[in-house]
Amino acid sequence: MSSDTTEHTAAAPPSPEGGAAPAASGRRKPGGWRTRLSRWDQKSSPYTFIAPFFLFFGAFGLFPLIYTAWSSLHTVQLSDLDHQQWTGLDNYTNLFQSDFFYTALKNTLLIGVISTVPQLLMALGVAHLLNYKLRASLFWRVTMLAPYATSVAAATLVFTLLYQWDGGMINWLLHFIGVDPVNWRESGWGSKFAVSSIVIWRWTGYNALIYLAAMQAVPADLYESAALDGASRWEQFRHVTIPMLRPTILFTVVVSTIGATQLFGEPLLFGGASGSKGGASHQFQTLGLYMYDQGWIVGNLGKASAIAWSMFLILLLIGAVNMLVVRRLRKS
Repeated sequence: MSSDTTEHTAAAPPSPEGGAAPAASGRRKPGGWRTRLSRWDQKSSPYTFIAPFFLFFGAFGLFPLIYTAWSSLHTVQLSDLDHQQWTGLDNYTNLFQSDFFYTALKNTLLIGVISTVPQLLMALGVAHLLNYKLRASLFWRVTMLAPYATSVAAATLVFTLLYQWDGGMINWLLHFIGVDPVNWRESGWGSKFAVSSIVIWRWTGYNALIYLAAMQAVPADLYESAALDGASRWEQFRHVTIPMLRPTILFTVVVSTIGATQLFGEPLLFGGASGSKGGASHQFQTLGLYMYDQGWIVGNLGKASAIAWSMFLILLLIGAVNMLVVRRLRKS
């Protein structure tokens, strides 16, 4: 038998009738329904996985934003939502002519500065201490995060008791150093300081852990080189740690500023019965409280929506300043 016959026999054995064997029926034709289903699954699966986020964002983020913008251009009363009248920019005009708006804006800026600057400086110092090898370091890190995990209501209630006019621990301590007791709730600067202390207590540990994570990412070679050059720990902190933490510091400044602009829970609960007014003389009323007072106490939802969009524009301005600073830092 020739080699050609052998190869033919091995490739296709004869059938019982003497004809060639049929092709394997189990082979799938290219482009079958299974292949099309697999391709469709690969293309659509990522969109299916992220679809819930867009659904929730559209329902609880985008729609309220658009509806608030629409309401800010109408006269909308909480007691009569079905009757709305187009007013254009009248709500914004009345808002920018109101002394209460500028008082709330000034209070928001002052409380933001009083709470943000000490908070970040203390967080930077605490992170620098935690960055060294300490005994029970995990315990100290959890302790730093405990105030952040505490609810706003619980923290504000405790601080309200501390700042009480009669019987509060703060005035009790002031009495021992010869300082007259302060009516923290009715005082102008006193109320701002009291509200700021709540914010400082809650967020210092959180920012400290952010700084700590950034410090641990700094290469150890930089500290070793600085130590060989005779730099002390303070000089290493100034000339090595701070420059390497510059993007992180900028991030925390922006986030803290945004949080200060939206400050609401602490002054509302601290003020008690007059919490929405920010005190009897509006001495600690923030933009968030002013929006709440106009919308839910006065019932003017149109003006409250204008306040909300004014706050949104302020946050956009903060974001724009952040971008300019980041670009300048990258160039330098």
